[in-house]
Amino acid sequence: MELTHLGHAALLVEVADQRVLIDPGNLSDIEDLRDLTAVVVTHQHKDHCDPDRVPALLAANPQARVLVEPQTAEVLTGAGHGGQTERMATGETVDLGGLTLTPVGELHAVIHPYVPRVGNMGVVLRAEGSPTLFHPGDSLDGEPGEVDLLGVPVNAPWGKVAETIEFVRRVAPSRGVLPIHDGLLNDTGRGMYLGHVKDFGGEGGVEVLDLRGAGPTSL
Repeated sequence: MELTHLGHAALLVEVADQRVLIDPGNLSDIEDLRDLTAVVVTHQHKDHCDPDRVPALLAANPQARVLVEPQTAEVLTGAGHGGQTERMATGETVDLGGLTLTPVGELHAVIHPYVPRVGNMGVVLRAEGSPTLFHPGDSLDGEPGEVDLLGVPVNAPWGKVAETIEFVRRVAPSRGVLPIHDGLLNDTGRGMYLGHVKDFGGEGGVEVLDLRGAGPTSL
């Protein structure tokens, strides 16, 4: 499996001859991406699905399947960009060649009582002979089962580091965590969050596989 962190919540996953982009948001570098097998959107917020840039992304990748959380599909359709979309359903596996994608969860984490919760579906990616990856979107209550790699939202308006650490401990990825959702942090603040996750995300700590700025990385 080759992974590229494209900023904030966006990951490009290359495995089993597939190229899957997860969460092309407005804090991510998604220009110039070609030959995508699928574009996956966990929920409708702009830092995960940029309505100003997604149409150009889809036009440049007309062969890509567009797998989205159902409320997000409605938003894209209302904006005139819903023609390619397929609505994901929790627990229903999508086959992408030698790769399977399984949606997990239903609702976005609580931001505060005055912001309505929207739908959110994390995704588990599995391919024979490769690590299993869970990208949770913006929720920490998904139950992905056993996974090797866990995308961990580092910072968010809804985030609390104590809840992040408990999330990592509960899921207990066998190979480590991938920092995502970090676009609002400067380097010093980001390092502080990563230190907490590394030191307390498991008994004796957890490996943090930091892909920011690393380009395509084989895991």
